[in-house]
Amino acid sequence: MYLEKLKKDEVFVTCEVLNFKGLTEFQTRRGYDNVIVSNRKIVNVVSNSYGHITNEMLFKKAEEMLIDAQIKYQKQTINRADRSFITDFIIDDTSQFTVKNDKDVILPMLRFKNSYDGSEKTSGHFGFYRKVCSNGLHISDAKIEFSIRRTKNNTMLLMPKMKELFQKFLDNEFYKITHKFDKMKSIKLIDTKEFVRQVLEETKLFKYECSDKNSDPSKKSRRVLEILDNESILLNEKPNLWLGYNAFNAVLHNDLKKSFTKQKQLDKELFEEIYAMA
Repeated sequence: MYLEKLKKDEVFVTCEVLNFKGLTEFQTRRGYDNVIVSNRKIVNVVSNSYGHITNEMLFKKAEEMLIDAQIKYQKQTINRADRSFITDFIIDDTSQFTVKNDKDVILPMLRFKNSYDGSEKTSGHFGFYRKVCSNGLHISDAKIEFSIRRTKNNTMLLMPKMKELFQKFLDNEFYKITHKFDKMKSIKLIDTKEFVRQVLEETKLFKYECSDKNSDPSKKSRRVLEILDNESILLNEKPNLWLGYNAFNAVLHNDLKKSFTKQKQLDKELFEEIYAMA
């Protein structure tokens, strides 16, 4: 069922680097030499020295390396306005990688990120995919280190060996972090409203109250509480810290308009704050 939730946006949109003066017939100042055109829209202005990394270069190279490493995966792709893009490779092996509750399976995930408007750094990191929802958990410290070689007429992306990188992540982080998930599941929430209020007081993610004159939960706060209650029923569990964290995670990724990079930062801050309650 989780495969139906995976987003399948088109990320291989047409993209060109065109000469600014050639397009406009106007002289430009130094550094404003070229424009990046994504899906027939100008999304960036760059210098002649800018080394442009296309989605084909990044995402297809990463996928080839996963195939070569014989790692089974499912793929999710997200396109935001033809400007910024991600591809998630979800390691699809529930027999080896899972949290204890078989209704709430957690899988390792590789996220690769790119942008044509300069809003996101070309990068990759490890995370986790939770089958109950369609959001990734971006709380791992493990990054995917690769380099970009730029020459006058060529840009080349150099990627690490994926199998060795993946094994290193499993050995050093995966089981350590999923142990924290289990610990969070053991801490029950007596008052879910107070839990949401406390988390928001510490993280400042958004306001708990509707307004300064109305102390009722705000729309986003009510959304967190609704997701928390629904998942408790779905998984036949009492509300706990783990479900509370995931409710906040869902609102962060679906309701707050943040960049991919900011989402990752806030996700990690949320996790650390809520885990500290355990």
